[in-house]
Amino acid sequence: MRTTLNRLFIAAMALSLLFEKSAMAQSTIGSIEFTTPEMKQLVPADAQIEVLASGFTWTEGPVWLGGEDGYLLFSDIPRNSIFKWDQDGAISLFMSPSGYTGVTYYGLEPGSNGLFLDLQQRLVMCEHGDRRLSVLTVDGGKQTLVDNYNGRRLNSPNDGVMHSSGAIYFTDPPYGLPERFTDPRRELDFCGVYRLAPDGQLTLLTDKIERPNGIALSPDEKTLYVAQSNPTQANWTAFQVQADGTLDAGREFFNVTERVGQEPGLPDGMTVDSQGHLWASGPGGIYVFSPQAKLLGRIVTGERTSNCTLAPDGWLYLTADSRLCRVKTLMRP
Repeated sequence: MRTTLNRLFIAAMALSLLFEKSAMAQSTIGSIEFTTPEMKQLVPADAQIEVLASGFTWTEGPVWLGGEDGYLLFSDIPRNSIFKWDQDGAISLFMSPSGYTGVTYYGLEPGSNGLFLDLQQRLVMCEHGDRRLSVLTVDGGKQTLVDNYNGRRLNSPNDGVMHSSGAIYFTDPPYGLPERFTDPRRELDFCGVYRLAPDGQLTLLTDKIERPNGIALSPDEKTLYVAQSNPTQANWTAFQVQADGTLDAGREFFNVTERVGQEPGLPDGMTVDSQGHLWASGPGGIYVFSPQAKLLGRIVTGERTSNCTLAPDGWLYLTADSRLCRVKTLMRP
C-alpha cells in the first residue's frame, strides 16, 4: 500500500512539475484571421495566441473567478479533474474527482465539462460521470442541482449558462457516457436542452438538436445560442427566449459543415462579450461572430479547440486540446 501511495505521490509531483514548466515556458501557436474591418475593433493587430500551459489530456470549461486579480479554473475531462491557473503562471490541482465519484472504470471522459458561476458566484459543474449539475457550496461540499428528467437519469450534462433570473440553461448529450450514444446506461433516448428553474423544476426546451454541446446567452438574455457537434450538420442555432423562459423553434445562426475534416474540431463551447459578439469554438479554432451572424474573423489554433471565456481585463482564455491558451482582446465579458 505504501509503495502504491509513493508511486502516486511521485506521479503527482512529476505532473505538477510538468505544468509548472509549461506555464513558465510560454510560447505561441496558430494565427489570427482579420477577415473583416470589424475584427480589428475586437482584437489588437499584434495579438498572438499565447500558450500558458500544456501537458493536459483534454481541456474544457474555462471560467474566470474574481475581478482583474482573479484566477481561472478549467476541466481536464479524462483526468476527472479541475485545474487552477493563477496570474503568476502557476498551475495547481483544484479538484479531483471533478465529475465521477464511482468505484469502477467509467470511460475516457468521466470528469467535469462545462464550468460556470451561479448568482452567488459559486462554481457550478456539468458532471459527466455522475450525470448531474452540481454546485460547490460555501463549506466546500457539493450539492446536486439536478440529475434526472421525469425520473430518468440525465445523459451527461455538457455545458450550461446562468440566467439573471437564477435559471440555468444546459445541454445534455451522451458524450460523457463510456459508449456514448449506444451506451446501455442511457435512460433518455434523446439529447435535450433544458431549463432548470430556481425552484428546481426542470423543463425540456428542445430535443431537436441531435448533438447539442456549448451554450450561451446574449447580453440582453433574449437569445440563447446552442452549438451542435454533428459532423454532418456542424452549426449553431439561435433561439429566442420567451417571457416564460421557454424557447421558440430557433433558426440556424451559422453553419461550418464544409470545414469539418479540413480543420480539426467541431462546434463546441462559446462565450458572448458585453456587446453581443459570439466567440465560438469550431473547426480550426475560435470563430468570432457579430450578433447578426456575420463571421468577423477567427482565432486559428490549428488544434481541436473546445471552449473559451472572457476575463474582466479582456483576455480571452481558450482550451485547445492539451493546452491552455489566451489571446488579448478589446472586449469585456
